[in-house]
Amino acid sequence: MQFDDDARLDPSEVKDVRGSRVPGGKATVGGGIIGLIALVLGILFGVGPDQLGLSSGGEDQPAASASSATRVNQACRSGADANSRQDCRTVGVVNSLQDYWRSEYARRGGTYSPASTVLFTQRVNTACGAAGSAVGPFYCPGDRQVYLDMGFFEELRTRFGSTGGPFAQAYVVAHEYGHHIQNLMGTLSRSQDGRTGADSNAVRVELQADCYAGVWARHATTTPDDRTGRPVLARLDEADIRDGLDAAAAVGDDRIQERFQGRVTPESWTHGSAAQRQEWFRTGYRTGDMARCNTFR
Repeated sequence: MQFDDDARLDPSEVKDVRGSRVPGGKATVGGGIIGLIALVLGILFGVGPDQLGLSSGGEDQPAASASSATRVNQACRSGADANSRQDCRTVGVVNSLQDYWRSEYARRGGTYSPASTVLFTQRVNTACGAAGSAVGPFYCPGDRQVYLDMGFFEELRTRFGSTGGPFAQAYVVAHEYGHHIQNLMGTLSRSQDGRTGADSNAVRVELQADCYAGVWARHATTTPDDRTGRPVLARLDEADIRDGLDAAAAVGDDRIQERFQGRVTPESWTHGSAAQRQEWFRTGYRTGDMARCNTFR
């Protein structure tokens, strides 16, 4: 996975509040086994902590602000920065994702509404409630933002058994932007009925987000950036795709249940099996067509 060294990154699409002191009540989730369970649920569900029952439950908290930390705004200016720094890589991936979805919406006669990504540490306040790092990456429909603690990528490798790699990280971000597309299309609101299980809407939502991630990956190296006319992402090879598929499998319901509870219980699935997650990412990547991502049929 290689960014164009001369690409101009747009760090305004990523809000860096790492190290900021978050006002409000005590943290909702913490370390130990409670934090681990919350982490598993957060990865699996992929949307706001209020829907996971992890909100602080108090008065509404303000959404995270970028005023306290501007690290990516200062450091992430070019594709060369994205090739050398993990946080700048996230900026590059976000830029590429929004370039693609903006162009895809325009091709279909629509207008894409962008979503910011918020980088945080330990705890963050969102329109979906307060959440700790243990919740994992998630998308908040209430403020249309993706929330990410960069430390999660190490958890993905060491705790969940992913091989890691830059594209494994890109897959996670692309999956969350898949939820943003679902929110814009009304899929999230229509599909949340509280049920779990292998055939539930919860699983279908997550598999579709995997498929959308694959669609972006198919077009990432050919979608030009509006400012330069050249793609932000210059190279994506089969080894990168394998890393993405490995990450998708690592957070499959069956793989996580076997690892953390020693048995597989399909009736409680919320994301689908490792094989299903890989299959739907492959479908998106192979076809490059979001219309082929209808997991609800």
